[in-house]
Amino acid sequence: MPLRLEDTFRDALRGQAGEEGRPLAGMWVCSGSPLIAELCAGSGLDWLLVDAEHSPNGLESILAQLQAVHGYPVHTLVRPPVNDTVLIKQYLDLGVQNLLIPMVNSAADAEAAVAATRYPPHGVRGVGSALARAARWNRVPDYLARASETISVTVQIESTAAVDSVEDILKVDGVDAIFLGPSDLAASMGFLGQQEHPEVRAAVEHCLAAAKAAGKPAGVNAFSPATADHYLASGANFILVGADVALLARGSEALAARYIQRSDVDSPATSY
Repeated sequence: MPLRLEDTFRDALRGQAGEEGRPLAGMWVCSGSPLIAELCAGSGLDWLLVDAEHSPNGLESILAQLQAVHGYPVHTLVRPPVNDTVLIKQYLDLGVQNLLIPMVNSAADAEAAVAATRYPPHGVRGVGSALARAARWNRVPDYLARASETISVTVQIESTAAVDSVEDILKVDGVDAIFLGPSDLAASMGFLGQQEHPEVRAAVEHCLAAAKAAGKPAGVNAFSPATADHYLASGANFILVGADVALLARGSEALAARYIQRSDVDSPATSY
């Protein structure tokens, strides 16, 4: 039975983001749980980012989360731990359609990321569609010829080297969007833990302006509503505004603060 794959994040950005529409809002999914991923997929947000760089996600858990969110009106990006040809091949074969590649510091890094998503002669992706969920085991017509149309590539700008090279990175054919990571960027600039430092903000704004000039979408990670609003006003086309693990951590802390008395002196000991 012939099957059709979902539209990509690239398609969503073309259809909704930018001057003619609205920015796309998303959240991190870092728990490694398909149940939590499905819960987030039904939230009404535009997109999810399943993270494998700083989260306990391997091939099996990523596959389970892709299956859990399938059918929900949300675009799912997956971030591998490294810009690696073999790992990207495995992610694509699992059925990942939207990649966020971390630590892309140069045009050469961006070119390598794109090449990993393309079959020869346009890239170096290994051929295994008959064995892979990506082509639904060869149930997607003409998958080998049209595979690049089913994949979007977003590269992460999160170092001073990347900021210096952002114009060249944006020129790479196959880079659909850039995504700014202020945390690592701040560390790279000597401002560890100071994502709101004026120089960090200026670097992010420089990249947003470069993306607009190049005609490509740009996104930013910004958990603070005020920071998110600032970057949206500065031209961000898409944004990450929270994370499953952070929401659970802060929510459970709020419950503890509300309902637990933390005074051993005032509270008598209970014996059993």
